[in-house]
Amino acid sequence: MRRQSPVPKPRPGAADAADAAIDATGAAIDAEVRVFDLPAETRAFRDDVFRGLAGPRKSLPCKYFYDAEGSRLFDAICGLAEYYPTRTEIGLLKAHGGEMAALIGRGAALIEFGCGSLVKTRLLLDALEAPAVFVPIDISRDHLLRGAAALDADYRDLAVLPVVADFTRPLALPEQARAADGKRVVFFPGSTIGNFDPPAVAEFLGRVAAMVGPGGTLLIGVDLKKNAATLVRAYDDAAGVTAAFNLNILARINRELDGDFDLDGFRHRARYDDHRGRIEMHLASRRDQTATVMGRRFRFRAGETIHTENSYKYDAGEFAALAAGHGFAAERTWIDARRLFSLHYLTAR
Repeated sequence: MRRQSPVPKPRPGAADAADAAIDATGAAIDAEVRVFDLPAETRAFRDDVFRGLAGPRKSLPCKYFYDAEGSRLFDAICGLAEYYPTRTEIGLLKAHGGEMAALIGRGAALIEFGCGSLVKTRLLLDALEAPAVFVPIDISRDHLLRGAAALDADYRDLAVLPVVADFTRPLALPEQARAADGKRVVFFPGSTIGNFDPPAVAEFLGRVAAMVGPGGTLLIGVDLKKNAATLVRAYDDAAGVTAAFNLNILARINRELDGDFDLDGFRHRARYDDHRGRIEMHLASRRDQTATVMGRRFRFRAGETIHTENSYKYDAGEFAALAAGHGFAAERTWIDARRLFSLHYLTAR
């Protein structure tokens, strides 16, 4: 975002008055005109914020959590005692990575959506036989490029081709990934599929099936249904890291969209909707207040919330049936002993 330097605003018919509006340094003191020259990604962010905050039930897309600070906070969440998905999924990859690699085969083109810190990726790469190319795709540019550079340094024989993109939208793979001799494999760990509402899951699965082609693979992490207390603790930790992660979306609006949200005026709230089978995250307004985003004002009543994230939970059979209805056949499913989390190996028909 660039701001044009303030310019004087002449009064009608009074050129000398306009001159008087400029002090000895040449800076305008009569009025300020701001020009927001926004790149396409920032315009999309602005439009989504305007759309989400203008409705009767305010919301913000959870994909905007992941700027550099949000990605850092999410990495911290993954290490929390209450947040079981990361360590449980890592345990499954360590225990069954060899089986997964045998199913995938030699020379695979590995594509990861929302790659984050790439810890799980390394476990899978270590198990695979001579993977040809790795394409990490993430919306957080700096976080992605740091992780990709570290991976490239450690895996000398692997072509690492990071793509900065929103994987919830159609995108094109690099030619080297499309031309690889081995199987195309989309790796989607971390239960991020839970952030998609059911119609979006269907659309996403269809896009992935087209991307990997017949016989290609989707290896996906899916959080399982369980008691509400365990789920709420995972999304509302005692140290307040998840609260900071949730509030960072308002801080990002302040940084990137000239916002003036008072972060102390909102509090994090997590709740489980048993009927819909999902955890919801909200930011609740502590009082009646107004916030401005790029000159547009939004009013909040005390107790009114901004809905920032859903995280749907599935039974293992329920998700396999969902995938089967949208282009995939369920080949294998791995579940931990406590039945907290699952990894699904799906083949595109």
